[in-house]
Amino acid sequence: MSPWQDEFPQEPSLRYLNHAAVAPWPRRASQAVCAFAEQNLRIGARDYPQWLQVEQRLRQRLARLLNAPSTADVALVKNTSEALSFVAFGLDWRAGDQVVISDQEFPSNRVVWEALRPQGVEVIEVSLAGSDPEGALLAACTGRTRLLAISAVQYASGLRLDMQRLGAGCQPRGVLLCIDAIQQLGAQPFDVQASQCAFAMADGHKWLLGPEGLGVFYCRSDLREQLKLHEYGWHMLEEAGNYDKRDWQPARTARRFECGSPNMLGATALEASLSLLEEVGMPQVAARLEERIAWLHQGIASLPGVSLLSPAETERRAGILTFRLASLEDARLFEALKQQQVVCALRGGGVRLSPHFYTPERVIEEALAILRQLV
Repeated sequence: MSPWQDEFPQEPSLRYLNHAAVAPWPRRASQAVCAFAEQNLRIGARDYPQWLQVEQRLRQRLARLLNAPSTADVALVKNTSEALSFVAFGLDWRAGDQVVISDQEFPSNRVVWEALRPQGVEVIEVSLAGSDPEGALLAACTGRTRLLAISAVQYASGLRLDMQRLGAGCQPRGVLLCIDAIQQLGAQPFDVQASQCAFAMADGHKWLLGPEGLGVFYCRSDLREQLKLHEYGWHMLEEAGNYDKRDWQPARTARRFECGSPNMLGATALEASLSLLEEVGMPQVAARLEERIAWLHQGIASLPGVSLLSPAETERRAGILTFRLASLEDARLFEALKQQQVVCALRGGGVRLSPHFYTPERVIEEALAILRQLV
């Protein structure tokens, strides 16, 4: 039994393989939220300074997880889409500028750039189907390319890209690298400094095992003041606690992107969840997750009439395995798995499975056994 299994006391009949969508919380996150609710019930916000300490610990954990130079580079945001919008509508675009994206992006990392077309910004969509997707992305960058916006791991296929190579390629071209890290952060080690990225963002409710409604936005320090602000309020001011000051300035840190009151409930849960990931250690998280993906890959590959839509190479995958069966239409397969309490998703023309580091061996075995019966 996993030493962390007590953190996930899920129903015995549940086979939860959907962490690439919305993950279950660990026990400690649930307990932290219950304690927070009880405190609100009994004494309200009397001890608000303690809440701020939790929020500060969350920033520190996120900075370590990202390998950000400082907590000053980290903003707490509502979600990935908000952070992407800060970048898209913060940069000073000129007609003719280009943004390079891939043809596999989740809508959040496509629509936001397409929304710039009225400003004369051209969106270049690159196929990742070849043997060298990084090379294809970099080859698409021209003298007019301002930004390469890419997911570290593609949400449907699970394709993991080499962020260090992309960062090294963007640097001499003068292209800003913007990474949607939602499908890697918490599943695999991620390093904003090694990737030389300008921006990175992720939600807390997938591999980070936290709640919806709270995410992280990394903005490189030299670029913070280059992003035009569109949201203003008391919390994003340099002197946020001085309510009478009329001569105000935006915060010098990434808090400038946090316009109003913080999500203390979400921070309480996410801080607890990240404490678990730190205890386990990201190398261990990644190794255990790869074991489970390899196990699923081997078992599903042996099924008759199966098409694997996710990469087979270890270095190309994180926590996602997507497949289809010739004998069963995707929607019917999904419903059949749902009836057996296999929690998964329909994505990218197939059924997507996404375990996490703690997923019990029993869940993998039972899911494979169910699939063999369905073929």
